[in-house]
Amino acid sequence: MRTVHRRVGAAFGLVALLLLPACGGGGEDAGDPGTITVWTADTLPDRVAATQAIIDRFTQQTGVRVELVGVEEDQFNQTLTASAAAGDLPDVIGSIPLSSVRTLAANDLVNSEATAAVVDALGPQTWNPTALELTREGEEQLAVPSEAWSQLLYYRRDLFDAAGLPAPTSYDAILAAAQALDSEQMAGFVGATAPGDAFTQQTFEHIALANGCQMVDQAGEITIDSPQCVAAFDFYRRLITEHSVPGLQDVDTVRAAYFAGQSAMAVWSTFLLDELAGLRNDAMPSCPECASDPTFLARNTAIVTGLQGPDGTEPAQFGEVISWAITADAATEPAQQFVQFMLSDGYVDWLAFAPEGKFPARTGSTPGATDYVDTWETLPVGVDTEGPLSQFYPQDVLDALATGPEDFTRWGITQGQGDLIGASLGELPVPAAVAEVTSGGTDAQGAAQQAADALRAIQDSLR
Repeated sequence: MRTVHRRVGAAFGLVALLLLPACGGGGEDAGDPGTITVWTADTLPDRVAATQAIIDRFTQQTGVRVELVGVEEDQFNQTLTASAAAGDLPDVIGSIPLSSVRTLAANDLVNSEATAAVVDALGPQTWNPTALELTREGEEQLAVPSEAWSQLLYYRRDLFDAAGLPAPTSYDAILAAAQALDSEQMAGFVGATAPGDAFTQQTFEHIALANGCQMVDQAGEITIDSPQCVAAFDFYRRLITEHSVPGLQDVDTVRAAYFAGQSAMAVWSTFLLDELAGLRNDAMPSCPECASDPTFLARNTAIVTGLQGPDGTEPAQFGEVISWAITADAATEPAQQFVQFMLSDGYVDWLAFAPEGKFPARTGSTPGATDYVDTWETLPVGVDTEGPLSQFYPQDVLDALATGPEDFTRWGITQGQGDLIGASLGELPVPAAVAEVTSGGTDAQGAAQQAADALRAIQDSLR
């Protein structure tokens, strides 16, 4: 995913960054609208091409030239640090998750006044209010929220129905299904376990939130060693060690196992849906039944959004808000023009190149309107083949996709600890603890303590 766990492509990456001059800070001749540099974490070749087409329209309308630079999300912090030290920050950074927004803010690298001006110009009432709240620190608008994607539990509806199993909405139901469906031919569950991988954190956070496990409390105290979190580590340990496929699992291997029909359940984001339907030639389902029917998995897959553990008070779901940020060194006016364009004239085209993972954070073009959400529902998905999601998935799946940020739960952000979240994703202590407990290196209590000790050290370094 990507996406911190969005799907990552190598065709348009850091090499480009080394070849392009920094354009932040203006300096163009009077009357010349100038050139700005824009980083994007949407680096798959088809997405780069779609973004460039939107940029070309922006340049035609405004005269502002844009140098588009792809930066892989797992290298964002390293690239940002090097660029900031060299005085080579871009003007705008797009496709970034909440953690990256907080990293920028913690290092005084955002122009919150310019960002707020964009929101004010387009109308704050045209956004999902939770999306604005998650990208705000006090009165400062740190970024302009663009879209949202959800973490999901995918499961084989056909196998569950045949075994008389209920939907895997709770810890007990998930574990019972994993036990019932686990066999020599198929694992009961597959999920991320690789250390140093943000996808592992996203997966475990989704699982842990269901049990009321929080990384930090409202007072700012680290709580990932709480009983709720220890229980979440133990639940995940059992799933992985007793009912999953062997070896470390990352964003690609989790997808591959489910696509090959080797797992009855998997955790992935909404970005999986077009691939699951056989609409990307570079990521096709390969299950035995898929050879004659490429849509087999899509037709026989159901999804669960919010999960609930025994200690959780209500179902919870990890979700991500993706934003545009204007940097502290930006040529402010053209940077604002660009971000405003991407959230208005260019917005539908931006959503259209991956609608399965781009639920609009800006709901309509005027206060109270829902035209962007209404249009999103009609957008076709796919790359090499296109079609509406309704062609491949039943209505219950489509209804679950329309999950906005108001349904998300996130570690640290809502407790005012965004700086800690941003800093922790530089070291990723939680994925390290997950890898340790799922490989048998420690027990659940030890994993929780390992994560807590590392997070407290990070927190101390921020004071």
